[in-house]
Amino acid sequence: MGRLIAWRILQGVVTLFAISLIIFLLTLALPGDAATAVLGQSATPETVAAYRHDVGLDLPAWQRYLAWLWNVLTHFDFGKSYTNQRLIVEDLWPRFKNTLWLAGFATVLSVPLAIITGVTCAITEGRLADRAANIGALVAISMPEFFVGGVLILFLTGKGMWFAPTASVTPEMSLWGRVIATFLPAVAMTCLVCAHMMRMTRNSVLSIMSTPYIEMAFLKGMTRSRVVSRHALPNAASPIISVVALNIAYLVVGVVVVEKVFTYPGVGQYMIDAVSKRDIPVVLACGMLFAAVFIILNTIADVMAIILNPRLRHPR
Repeated sequence: MGRLIAWRILQGVVTLFAISLIIFLLTLALPGDAATAVLGQSATPETVAAYRHDVGLDLPAWQRYLAWLWNVLTHFDFGKSYTNQRLIVEDLWPRFKNTLWLAGFATVLSVPLAIITGVTCAITEGRLADRAANIGALVAISMPEFFVGGVLILFLTGKGMWFAPTASVTPEMSLWGRVIATFLPAVAMTCLVCAHMMRMTRNSVLSIMSTPYIEMAFLKGMTRSRVVSRHALPNAASPIISVVALNIAYLVVGVVVVEKVFTYPGVGQYMIDAVSKRDIPVVLACGMLFAAVFIILNTIADVMAIILNPRLRHPR
């Protein structure tokens, strides 16, 4: 099992390296560069050339990528922003904490709700509650986050409401104030992932319900709710844990649109601003951070699945 876990970790490292290269190549395809974005169209050619030399944009692309990669691997240094010459880590870390808060808030809302609803649907298979929950999940999956966010802003913000249309947070803000400020974006993120996790929980539990030992439990006179909670759910835990981990990763990585809709000071908003200004080091840092979180959570899900399911430890 240790060798299999090590192989999964190695795959994650290689994937992270490949993602960094892909992001860098994609930033090269963007029209213009940081010099024109920062200095504007009225800047003289001499000023643009001097700026490009100061930030290293006059070097070949492969040299810039290798220098960036070497600094990251040896010093965990993502460099300086092209636009304000500040260390990227200094601006990225507070925003990453804000993103983690929002993702954690959405996780607290979505995971218990999804698992409880999924198990309830499995217990009441074919009944009104099961059908209503499935219809609601289908509707939630069909609506993108920016649409949900717009609807929430339209109906739940304004004069006399608790919530503001922008999710502004500060380090001095109290816990309750931060909860109120980030409640609407957390709800917008919860709708989609909760529907996915609920459907996976329901389907995983129902797939176990047709096995012989479940039929034996019914023959012993056990109720459906007891069979599901005591026998089916523990054996369906492996795929449920995997989909929960993937959706938590999505909550961290997929906040870009929600942060833009609610003007939330997170990594997603920081990355969008960097793309508009062609700030390649910032885009690389944000992209690598998102990729690392996704790969780490995916690896943890794989390891937990291996631990819970002994059949995965042996190749077929």
